[in-house]
Amino acid sequence: MEFRSHPILHPWHSLLPGEKVPEFVNAVIEIPMGSKVKYELDKKSGLIRVDRILYGAVFYPANYGFIPQTWCEDKDPLDILVLCQEPVHPRSIMEARVIGSMAMIDGGDADDKIIGVHTTDPAYMDYTDISQLPPFMLNELKKFFEDYKKLEANKETAVDEFFGRFDAQHIVKKALEDYNERADELRDECRA
Repeated sequence: MEFRSHPILHPWHSLLPGEKVPEFVNAVIEIPMGSKVKYELDKKSGLIRVDRILYGAVFYPANYGFIPQTWCEDKDPLDILVLCQEPVHPRSIMEARVIGSMAMIDGGDADDKIIGVHTTDPAYMDYTDISQLPPFMLNELKKFFEDYKKLEANKETAVDEFFGRFDAQHIVKKALEDYNERADELRDECRA
């Protein structure tokens, strides 16, 4: 793995997004597949914080994290769901092939999710586009993100639609550009 020079090793700022971006990206996992614990990157320290425990009988349907050195409208790094046979520990780095995206609205704000597959998992590594996934997988992802906040003080989320790999790669490029425009400011917030 390659790291950018930084006084403190920070998973968002120090890890490079990948060597073959936007087709392949590094994903820093925050939440393992199957978890009811909503872990989240503490942007200042780079550690993983327990944000909350999910209400109801719901659990993350894929390993969930972010792509380093990205920035989005929701003021967070770009989210990624990495399909894989096994749950992966928080702060693990996975190389993922970008195969699609899910357009989502969370609390009135755009909150796109990249969908990727782990590049060395034999059950997923040959998928190159979201259109190749079985429909039940997309329904499972959609249902989870539509329902996971409903019992939590009536918070609303909506999944608009899924897009293929080329649209998803465009989202990754834009998030990288947006990060680069404010990289010094974002890194300074960690040092303060």
